[in-house]
Amino acid sequence: MEDSIDVILQDPCTVLPPPKHHPVVTACTGALLTGVYGLWSLFVLPGFRKIPWRLKVPYVPSSKDQTLNIMKLLKGRTGRLADLGSGDGRLVFAASAAGFQCTGFEINSILLTYARTKAHWTGLPSNQANFVNKDFWKTDLSSYNNVTAFLAPGVMEVLGEKLLKELPDDACVIACRFPFPNWPHQASAGSGLDQTWAYDISAVRENLKNASGTVVL
Repeated sequence: MEDSIDVILQDPCTVLPPPKHHPVVTACTGALLTGVYGLWSLFVLPGFRKIPWRLKVPYVPSSKDQTLNIMKLLKGRTGRLADLGSGDGRLVFAASAAGFQCTGFEINSILLTYARTKAHWTGLPSNQANFVNKDFWKTDLSSYNNVTAFLAPGVMEVLGEKLLKELPDDACVIACRFPFPNWPHQASAGSGLDQTWAYDISAVRENLKNASGTVVL
């Protein structure tokens, strides 16, 4: 008599026969996984070949709380804002609604098209919310007095060097989730994955100058 299911489960020495793989099911599963990976790649990877490997950052959308924290730190400020890696444009839309003249830098053509389409359908003029297919690493950001960045910890130090060279003294920089190493922050909002930090460029320059004894350009 064959063992019952209970006996098989209770006997650790029982050897179960290997599952049978139907070739059609296996092929369909493989095709599904390939399709999912391809769809993911469309949103995460386009434009990566334009950027050096050490500066590559995959697309991770900002949460609603993160966007609210950024806007809290921007309260009272005006002027031009650059969002570095604007993704689907949610931060640009929030900042433009608060009166900022925003430019979203995004190399992912699919996300860029989505953001531009949404801006068109909501009636936002381009001088209020503009999305550009440009590599911000190769763009002079000196005309912006507000900069927001949700990138990756491995690029924050390099980004800090670029911003210190280019931004005006009255500029405010806001980092999402990953702070700038060795930069004293002016304020912060939120906690955990949604935490954001605000930096006053003139204060950062002064602090680094005092720490090193040299002038930071």
